[in-house]
Amino acid sequence: MEKTQYIVALEIGSSKIVGAIAEKSPTGYVSVNHLEEQKLSNCVRYGCIQNVENTKNAINRILKMLSNSVDGLITDVYVGINARSVHSEATEVTRNLDSSIQITDAMIDKIVKSTHDVFKGYELIDVVPRAYYVDGISTKTPGGQFGSKIDIKLNQIEARPNIKLNLERVMSATVKVRQYLVTPLVTAEEILKPDELSLGCMLVDIGAETTSVAIYKNNALQYLTTLPLGGRNLTLDLVNGLQIMEETAERVKKNINNPLDPAHAEDIIIDGVHSKKASEYISARMGEIIVNINRQITNAGLTNDDLRSVVLIGGGSALQGLPEKVNEVTKINVRRGSYPSTLNILDHTINKPEYIEVFSLLAKGAELIPEGATCLERRSYEPEGPQFNIPVNSQPSSDTAGSDNRRSQQQEQQQQQQKKKRSFFNGFKRHLDSLLSENDIEDNDDEEKDE
Repeated sequence: MEKTQYIVALEIGSSKIVGAIAEKSPTGYVSVNHLEEQKLSNCVRYGCIQNVENTKNAINRILKMLSNSVDGLITDVYVGINARSVHSEATEVTRNLDSSIQITDAMIDKIVKSTHDVFKGYELIDVVPRAYYVDGISTKTPGGQFGSKIDIKLNQIEARPNIKLNLERVMSATVKVRQYLVTPLVTAEEILKPDELSLGCMLVDIGAETTSVAIYKNNALQYLTTLPLGGRNLTLDLVNGLQIMEETAERVKKNINNPLDPAHAEDIIIDGVHSKKASEYISARMGEIIVNINRQITNAGLTNDDLRSVVLIGGGSALQGLPEKVNEVTKINVRRGSYPSTLNILDHTINKPEYIEVFSLLAKGAELIPEGATCLERRSYEPEGPQFNIPVNSQPSSDTAGSDNRRSQQQEQQQQQQKKKRSFFNGFKRHLDSLLSENDIEDNDDEEKDE
């Protein structure tokens, strides 16, 4: 009988680490019901791990809670990479071929992986093809064709070396990594619609300290960058401008009715803060972030008319009125993203925009994990004391049933014989007692006569 496969994923952000487990049934059905998070303070900055020890301890706590939730032991995980310096670099590779030999997918994969034209100071994380040309003719499926030359346009995904180095230091002290995944690319693949990928779409993930922008068109990644701006910038502006605690600023930011339109914001008091005044700080900073997001379309070599939609995800995307403000600046249709359609979120309390990234990692892990493999082993318990091979709910054989009946009859006969013996001795005792009593009476009568 096939067993349920467990997929475990970790997403390490600047404000918190999130871990989750998905169960993949033998039929391919994937469900999520266990998610844990640990808040961080100055352990991760702009997505890059700064304090290895504290981050390691936080991950260990998450793994322990997840393991206990399913009574198992986590053996390996999928880990997302999403930090300040993660970006794409367009490049192209050309190879001359033997025209008599058919091009295969394995051949193309080898050519793609051989690309190492990395800019100084950066490390190659992944390579993502954009377009293929066989003898100068564009094609989406070069595998199976014949030709004398192949050109492949690529996006190299790069980052500062310390991003992955510190991540590996942490993970080597916690649990085995099954695979590192570039979070923005995985999320785009899992939540963007086919027509968005084809006609043009910009996925914007607004986190605590970074905002990643991934632009797709013609079913391929065209551009990826990570901005050093996020939701925490809004919070810190309130802290510095209004002289309040960061916790108070967070509550104010989340509870203003119209934070991006100060002219129409409702002027109420939230934790001693005038909401109208707070909205002035929030709208100014978010306006700066939106302008920077819009600028990435030009940096990608495209125009706003080349894109049909903008999809917003991440904790910072929950700000009220944000889709309308982004639409106002970009003139592109805007929607908020939701978790991957291939997953079933069993616990509605964890269905939040801030968890879409880890859900996407789970969905991708469910696609990548080999048949029969799992990220978690269920615990097995050995019963204490001597064990007997006693069949449960089984029907006795005819020989066994007959032997049992004969044994029962013999026991009944023995009990009846014991009862008869007890009756005989009891009767004899009563008879003897009565004779003795009569003799005592006769002796007493004779004594009275003699007197």
